[in-house]
Amino acid sequence: MDQIQAMRIFTRVVEAGTFTRAADSLNLPKATVTKHIQALEARLRVQLLNRTTRRVTVTADGAAYYERTVRLLAELDDIEASMSQARANPRGRLRVDVGSTIARLLIIPNLARFQERYPDIQLDLGVSDRIVDMISDNVDCVIRGGNLIEQSLVARRIGNLEFITVAAPSYLQRRRVPAHPLDIEREHTIVTYFGAHTNRQYPLEFHQGEEVIEIPGPYRISVNESNAYTEALLQGLGIGQITTFQAQPYLASGALQRLLPEWGHPLLPVFVVYPPNRHLSAKVRAFVDWAAELFANQPLLQGSPLPA
Repeated sequence: MDQIQAMRIFTRVVEAGTFTRAADSLNLPKATVTKHIQALEARLRVQLLNRTTRRVTVTADGAAYYERTVRLLAELDDIEASMSQARANPRGRLRVDVGSTIARLLIIPNLARFQERYPDIQLDLGVSDRIVDMISDNVDCVIRGGNLIEQSLVARRIGNLEFITVAAPSYLQRRRVPAHPLDIEREHTIVTYFGAHTNRQYPLEFHQGEEVIEIPGPYRISVNESNAYTEALLQGLGIGQITTFQAQPYLASGALQRLLPEWGHPLLPVFVVYPPNRHLSAKVRAFVDWAAELFANQPLLQGSPLPA
């Protein structure tokens, strides 16, 4: 039995909560995961896990073993990552999760250059607006907009998103162009966005000096994915708010029209986030630095205004 591999499999099972999820995240057959856990328990002569049909939980011995094993594996990874060759040529499988719009407009169009720079990194790119559990889902890092909630994670701020209010000309042909945010509430229909994880409906938000107005509706359609939200606006289904980075090509082509430019919206910070035990991983460092470079080269991802 490869003891190090068995220890890695054990920690993954504990974090994932089931043998099936652990096997999927490790890209191993479930039978292999089960075999390693059984061999590890036989070697240690203790029961590490309680099994049920739906979930596994750690025993008292398993919890103690997990705590020490996680520290040991993290130290081992740090040692390997600190070697100059690893830094010069990062390698291995990297799991990254990115929001839909950033993935479509920024990350994927530039992946060929990432592959050229880091040919030995195998990238698993999760794309959705759903908030992932980085530990149980075995994700190395994520790019997300919004204020940080989990303070135990390491975060690097790489950009800012500015939201503007827009609608399609086909929609505005049927309605009077709003002169004030309250006109939207009285006379218009909006497209709303709801969180994929929380189901919370996000209102349109308007700021001018000290005045803040939130417009929750009325709406006839609400979506929980950013590309679908933009498409709903393009189809003339109502008024909405998207980032300047998303809006730029549609404003230039006339597919969308900006509304109420004198009313602003607070900048939304964008972070690349990763667990603290990944901080010395050469492959994570490579992706974080590359993503930060991409954002830095896009003024509209730094909160800069649209060109006149």
